[in-house]
Amino acid sequence: MILLKNATYIDWKSLGFSKTNILVKEGIDNSIEFLEDSDLANFPDAKIIDCDGNIVTKSFGVGHHHVYSALARGMGAPKKNPVNFLEILEYIWWTLDKCLDEEMIKYSALTTAIACAKAGSTFVIDHHASPFHIDNSIEIIADAFDKVGVSHLLCYEITDRDGLDKAQKGLDETENYLKSNQGLVGLHASFTVGGDTLKKAIKLSNKFNSGLHIHVAEDKSDQDHCLRTYGKRVVNRLKDLGGLESSKTILGHCLHLSDEERELICNSPVWVVQNMESNLNNKVGYFSGKGLGKNLMLGTDGMHSDMLQSAKFAFFAGQQSDIIGYDTAYERFRNVHKYLSTNGFKGDGENNLVIMNYKSPTPLTKDNFYGHFLFGFSSAIITDVISNGKLIVKNRIVQTVNEDEITAKAQEVAKRLWVRMQK
Repeated sequence: MILLKNATYIDWKSLGFSKTNILVKEGIDNSIEFLEDSDLANFPDAKIIDCDGNIVTKSFGVGHHHVYSALARGMGAPKKNPVNFLEILEYIWWTLDKCLDEEMIKYSALTTAIACAKAGSTFVIDHHASPFHIDNSIEIIADAFDKVGVSHLLCYEITDRDGLDKAQKGLDETENYLKSNQGLVGLHASFTVGGDTLKKAIKLSNKFNSGLHIHVAEDKSDQDHCLRTYGKRVVNRLKDLGGLESSKTILGHCLHLSDEERELICNSPVWVVQNMESNLNNKVGYFSGKGLGKNLMLGTDGMHSDMLQSAKFAFFAGQQSDIIGYDTAYERFRNVHKYLSTNGFKGDGENNLVIMNYKSPTPLTKDNFYGHFLFGFSSAIITDVISNGKLIVKNRIVQTVNEDEITAKAQEVAKRLWVRMQK
């Protein structure tokens, strides 16, 4: 057990403030207990952290990540300068993911989990691709995240783009993983997933009472292909095959949608995850939550692992394209918890906490919390992180693995990846 003394606790739902002591119980989905000073002597064996002057609140979650992009930072230019989104995929991301081997996946996952933990996220929903190392790829990622102490909801990105044999391997890897783990059935996007593969994926999702995790209308080309090939738009295609029936299903991006598609999503139980920075980087457009309903959450799309940063971008960039205010920015930031809890996924209980050393020149209260959240909070103020009741970051240092050794090895592996990408 961990005992947080003299904490200023902010309830992440009500935003209520209280000066208290917090007993944190270890274990998946375990609880926390608020104690009076007179009760502290009853827990002599608890690990004590003095939080005087610090804020304690629930940790964060990433609604859409890409572990496989972790070793891309600083890599050389692609063989051809991309002129549109399809060429960005072909010459950058599809070139990279084809080169990944077991060691590269492992260190991509380890470094991602470390980055998430240090930025305050103790739960990550990831969407992975490694078409020439599919077998056991999700397990490699799960093992890395478990070592760091970050909970997860994983999937493999099933696609026909590398051949139907690879699509089947993706289905097989997914089924093997879902037999003993919580997870989703990942799909790349409509324009790389044929009819048979999509039907098999939905059938697999239903078999394990899971959901889909798929990119939807990230670029206009996704819609153009769907209309040209199937005579319908992407969301209509998913609906007609039963792909909008699960509250566990996640639709990524959702930029280029018709009013009808927005209504279909709004009237379904599925969730939409926005990734504003990635959309800006790829020049594919601006997200708008208009007409999509309340099931909206935030992701990073593999750009980084900092959800506080993602919330800021969603708010600021959304001023010209979205219906988003101070309160809705925070709501989307926190909606990942609602997604996980309502669907019964494990690992995001109340014993997941962050401790923040926030020195503000202005008062912080319940009434002005949103202003501090958007204009003051950053990952730099996070000092300690508790995941499932276990201290995984202490004084900004990861406690569960050797970050320096992992970083050094990741740099070696990244160089090998970059060389392979140029061949």
